[in-house]
Amino acid sequence: MKSLSRTQRIAAAVSAVVILLLLLVLRPAPLPVEVGVVTRGALEVTLDDEGITRVIDRFTISSPVAGKVLRSGLVEGDSVKAGMAVVSVLPPELNAREYRVAVSEAGAAGASVSEAESKLRQVSVQLSQARLKAGRYDRLYREGAVSKESHELADEDAAVLEKQSRAASAAVSAARMQASAASAQTDTKVAGQAVEVRSPIDGRVLRILEKSERVVPAGTPLVEIGNPALLEIVIDVLSSDAVRVRPGDSVSIEDWGGPGTLRALVDRIEPAAFTKTSALGIEEKRVNVIAMLEKPEPRLGDNFRIQASIVLQRAERVLRVPVSSLFRETGGWELFVVEGGRAKKRSVKIGMMGADLAEVLGGLREGERVVLHPANELKEDVRVTVREK
Repeated sequence: MKSLSRTQRIAAAVSAVVILLLLLVLRPAPLPVEVGVVTRGALEVTLDDEGITRVIDRFTISSPVAGKVLRSGLVEGDSVKAGMAVVSVLPPELNAREYRVAVSEAGAAGASVSEAESKLRQVSVQLSQARLKAGRYDRLYREGAVSKESHELADEDAAVLEKQSRAASAAVSAARMQASAASAQTDTKVAGQAVEVRSPIDGRVLRILEKSERVVPAGTPLVEIGNPALLEIVIDVLSSDAVRVRPGDSVSIEDWGGPGTLRALVDRIEPAAFTKTSALGIEEKRVNVIAMLEKPEPRLGDNFRIQASIVLQRAERVLRVPVSSLFRETGGWELFVVEGGRAKKRSVKIGMMGADLAEVLGGLREGERVVLHPANELKEDVRVTVREK
């Protein structure tokens, strides 16, 4: 074979170098990825939702009578004692027409008393006679002077009059009460006197519902009183999540306005759900989970907003992988592991799954690096370069 000339050998070498350079230039660049490390440690599965604080024992004081609410010297936050007057209501005075009607009703009530008392006296006399007759017939029956039927009729008459006497006595009591109520309507001694509404407990004024003087009907709420030191945490969660919560579960309170994290325990889960519209306009079934603070926090008050995390599961030492590295494929969990500068797809078995970390039951070893947030263009055996955080 004829050997290549020196010029041909140089040309062949240059061509090889050019081809190699073209291959290097045209080869796809490594795909930059962010990676996480498989570690071992504690893992918590939490249920995160917003909640509010709520006074446990809240008392709403209402007006016992119709009338004008007088301005109170109390303001929200003032301390009150049990039996202390917190608000006053001035009943309206009777006008001339109402007064005449009240006087007539009082007179009618007095006449009803007289009628009931007269009826009672009449029945009492009849009862006395019936008792004497029954006693006499009892002796005569034992002596054989009267028949058994006459003896039983005498006893029956006395029993009937006993019942009538009790009914007449009750009618007298009712008539006297009605007369007393009717008489109170015309009592000028109490005209212009306000009715004082008193606090049922030691506590503080939470809200004054009627701050200005105005006429209110009976039963109108006026003041709310409670003890802000005795607070409970109300966390509303989806009904599908509420079934996973158990009394005694630990709760972490964040974003309450002060430093640090407050601790609480789930006390109970309310048995009834309610409908709430989300920020996206979707109607959701929610359930209130009630938690109690382990230590009172004096800076918290009624209806304060908080962020709560309910711990559903906890393990102290498990193999953990970032949740952001996982994706579903062929019915199972998979991820990409970085090996020798290339991405290797691997199937893994996952146990508990928290907000940021998931428990690895199989498929990974501690210390391995996994791709976080894998992009669509990331495929098996693609060259990767670790992106600096």
